[in-house]
Amino acid sequence: MAPIRWLQLSFLLFITSFRAPLEVPVKEVNIDTCEVQNDVFALGEKIVYKIYYNWNFLWIAAGEVVFEVKDNGQQYHMRATGRTLRSYDWIFKVRDDYHSYLEKETLRPKRTIRKVLEGNYRLYDDVKYQHESAIAISKKGKTKENLQEQEIPLEECTHDILSSFYTMRNIDFASGPTNASLPMNIYLDRKIYSLNIVYKGPHNKKRIRGLGPVSTLLFEPELIVGNVFTEDQGMKIWVSNDQNRIPLMVESPISVGSVKAVLKEYKGLRHSSGIVKK
Repeated sequence: MAPIRWLQLSFLLFITSFRAPLEVPVKEVNIDTCEVQNDVFALGEKIVYKIYYNWNFLWIAAGEVVFEVKDNGQQYHMRATGRTLRSYDWIFKVRDDYHSYLEKETLRPKRTIRKVLEGNYRLYDDVKYQHESAIAISKKGKTKENLQEQEIPLEECTHDILSSFYTMRNIDFASGPTNASLPMNIYLDRKIYSLNIVYKGPHNKKRIRGLGPVSTLLFEPELIVGNVFTEDQGMKIWVSNDQNRIPLMVESPISVGSVKAVLKEYKGLRHSSGIVKK
């Protein structure tokens, strides 16, 4: 795989849509993402995805991404780790580690720590959010010992990658209209991106590897146009149509091949009903 931000791409498979044209009209959902109450995930939840990379019609199991929810007093401690499988390390080794500390009352980020090891690329980024002052303070460098500080203006209701992931799971798209769009502001690499998640409606009996036919909700985000995605490429996200709202599978072409993320295992779900099979 080309040396793009590997775990970052994996996250984008679940949540991203950055200012690209839509083929159908959408209706914006009027939801305050500054203060979202959690009724979807629980402390101790763990979700594991296997990441597949397609090149020349061959799907290769390249790595895994793990999402975990932990307790940190008045905050949730969200952790996501991504790594290539050892059999893939000789091609392009990845050991990424993301941490987000979220206000329990609002799910807004208070601090984000990213530790990135991808091939020869290294990054350490420690960001503290001051929402009342509408600024973020980023200390960023190749290592924790060599950081440069920068102040970044925040837009209203700015989230980081992990807080947006868990916030959007708490949005009840299923009760809204098809082609409904949820706008969000996402902080990433000292920039603010305007994001729209478009809900395409229920998709029953979607076959998910290891689960069989499942009741799902389908999302088709807009894409980042650039060296990862091209303008005419699409992405599909299937989310479990139940109270847990877990992303089950994501498919997306990229500029070099294709990427697919598939749910591998999960535990500690808040709602015992689990994933609804058809």
